[in-house]
Amino acid sequence: MPRRSTLPIRALLGAALGLGITLSAGATGVPADGGVPNPERLALLGAPGEQVEWALRFEHGEGVAQDYDAAVRLYCEAAWQGHAQAQYALGWMYANGRGVARDDGLAAVWFGLAAEQGDAHARRMLAQVGAGGGDPRCVLPDGRTVGPLAARGAVADRATVERWVRVLAPEFALPPDLVLAVIQTESNFNPRARSPKNAQGLMQLIPATASRFGVEDVWDPVANLRGGMAYLRWLSDYFDGDLRRVLAGYNAGEHAVDRHGGIPPYAETRQYVRRILGMLGEQGARPPA
Repeated sequence: MPRRSTLPIRALLGAALGLGITLSAGATGVPADGGVPNPERLALLGAPGEQVEWALRFEHGEGVAQDYDAAVRLYCEAAWQGHAQAQYALGWMYANGRGVARDDGLAAVWFGLAAEQGDAHARRMLAQVGAGGGDPRCVLPDGRTVGPLAARGAVADRATVERWVRVLAPEFALPPDLVLAVIQTESNFNPRARSPKNAQGLMQLIPATASRFGVEDVWDPVANLRGGMAYLRWLSDYFDGDLRRVLAGYNAGEHAVDRHGGIPPYAETRQYVRRILGMLGEQGARPPA
């Protein structure tokens, strides 16, 4: 194999190299070492039961610093997935002004959803606060309203995708800005994008790449992101952090890069590498002629 050059842009990946990241399709939001999870990552990747367990801990400060913001976010993710205990917990927080502004109408909405699932406590509380109206929503302690983070199957807007990337990229020891530049170039942040070569989703995974990195549903935007990041991580390790070759490999395949001893002489690939390096503000972004 040709000798791989070490470029200044390798520093973009910094300490990402050699971290021994394990890529698993079954990742959850809870650290394997039993530590305190990142609430936003848990909201994105955790199962409803895990989210409620940690929401209770954050609400009551059990073994962690009390954090009403994290509690509301986690309860909300589980509640939007139909978890009755989470729906009741949100109703209770809004009915009592526990860490959030009191809102009986919003409390009634969440109590009503839990009551519909047969929760007796929710039925009793609903009788006290009265009937609510409107759609279920989550208002944080600072007054901001948030929507579900794990919008599986939904057509996510750019702001949501950027939020997902900033949550997920550290898992793969990748700079979020690199991943975002790849998404911009590959799909322009369209989760339903499909190329003439059958590359699909945000990170334009072809079926073979999706299968290779354990992506079962390429149209699930979060799964697509994880698959694309897994491939970028693999390429970074394979090419020893040489970002030009990493990007060329993502576009043309690592075998093409090996075969040509560097960036292949394909106009599309050279333009691809040049564009992403330019987006990242790299000096000397023009690939060699």
